[in-house]
Amino acid sequence: MAFELPPLPFDKAALEPHMSAETFEYHHGKHHQAYVTKVNGWIDEKGLQGLSLIDVVKKATETNDRGLFNNSGQIWNHNFFWKCLAPAGSTQPSEKLKGLIDSGFGSHEALLKKLAEEAVNHFASGWAWLVLEGDALKVTSFHDGDSPIAHGVTPLFTLDVWEHAYYIDYRNARPKFAETVLANIVNWDFISQNLDGQGASRADQEQ
Repeated sequence: MAFELPPLPFDKAALEPHMSAETFEYHHGKHHQAYVTKVNGWIDEKGLQGLSLIDVVKKATETNDRGLFNNSGQIWNHNFFWKCLAPAGSTQPSEKLKGLIDSGFGSHEALLKKLAEEAVNHFASGWAWLVLEGDALKVTSFHDGDSPIAHGVTPLFTLDVWEHAYYIDYRNARPKFAETVLANIVNWDFISQNLDGQGASRADQEQ
């Protein structure tokens, strides 16, 4: 069986005006789909039958197969990213997450500022991440199709900073994109849920 493009967890227009339906038509329907199609074309050639998406990423890491790593990583990253978004005002951090945010960053606003800075200052294509290391939150970023799952780090939230993520709605204004998304359409329920360490599997796909 082949990997499939997962449906969005919300209607394409549900995040407007912060992220448009047109953006999802291209970002989800074309860019994400292209990574799925590419990896599916390699299933027999590279012996990927029966592997989960995370197993494919690990196999690509072990064999130093950069093409497979980038494309399978991008499928997983996008699967995870869509779950990190929710309609404005529909979610709130859990008490446990609030405590970790306060102890790690001082305040909710300070965390958002740190994430925005990471996203804006990340050079070229990649992803800004909120991860859990031990019992502490950490903000970091990875280039291209790389992600926490390739490094044994627990993912909680990500923001896509490839140009195709924001160019339709924000043109070249990455700072405005980052600040707007973080202030309005973060799925805090999903982040809170991922404190159990199972976030990686929530974005995985079986063939």
